[in-house]
Parts: sequence; structure tokens; C-alpha cells
Amino acid sequence: MMKHFSSSSFVAGAMLGALLTGAWFLASNPAFAPAPQGNTSSATPSSALESGAIAVNDQKASSAVVIESITVPPPGVWAAVRETNGNDLGNVLGAVRVGAPRTEVSVPLLRATEPNRSYVVELYRDDNNGAFDPALNSVYVDFDTGARVVAYFKTTD
Repeated sequence: MMKHFSSSSFVAGAMLGALLTGAWFLASNPAFAPAPQGNTSSATPSSALESGAIAVNDQKASSAVVIESITVPPPGVWAAVRETNGNDLGNVLGAVRVGAPRTEVSVPLLRATEPNRSYVVELYRDDNNGAFDPALNSVYVDFDTGARVVAYFKTTD
């Protein structure tokens, strides 16, 4: 006795196969891996620490932070200045949209940095709505390492 399969069974099987293939591809490709949470272990606070995409020097406490360089391709990123709380990243103090590689990028802050404290500049992808929101914009990650792109700096008097 020969069974006939309906076209809906075939379509359902093809969809399941495509779904499993996509899941395998995403799991095995580090470029699509989720961003690590918390502080990256390879980055340590330092003067002029470079991640390859961003460089920032220690600087005087003020109401703006100057990023030495951002070297990401268009369409660009958001560069956000964040407080640090021990090993954790804290509040976002300010952010600026950078559309292409640039140097001497000034980030105005909602609240000035304080002397003798550590801060971080972290890059975020733009969700194309024209406004920065750390809850909506995803963290920019290095495609080679999968690590978040961050640069630590300290403030002086």
C-alpha cells in the first residue's frame, strides 16, 4: 500500500529543516553570538587604551569627554560615556552619534565626570530611530573576538 503525503506536510518539513539549519548556522558563527554581559576581562583601565575601534585618554573631569578616535565603518555607531561601579558598568552620562571614522569626538554629558574616578566609553549600534537608548540599541561587538567594544579612562583634577 502506497501512502501519499500532502503538500502541507512537505512544506512543514521544509520549514523545520530551514529552521534547524539556521539555528545551527547562528550557533556556530561567532559573528552572530550574543554580546557578553558585564565587564570584559581583556580590557583594563589604562591611559589611551585602544580596542581597535576606539581610543580615549585619561582627562580632566568636566562636562564633556573627548574620544581620541573612533574607527568603525559607516553607517557608524553611538559612543556612550558610562560610569563604572567597581567591575560593573553604571549609568550612561552622555552619548553622541558617529557616522564614520573620526578623531577628537566630544561627548557632552548630562552630569559632569568627577575627579579621580574611572569611566568607560562603550559603542552601540544604531537602531535607526535617531535617538540613543541603551535599552534599545544593541552593544557593538568586535567581530573577531565577540567582545563588547569598550575603552576605559580615568579623570584627573
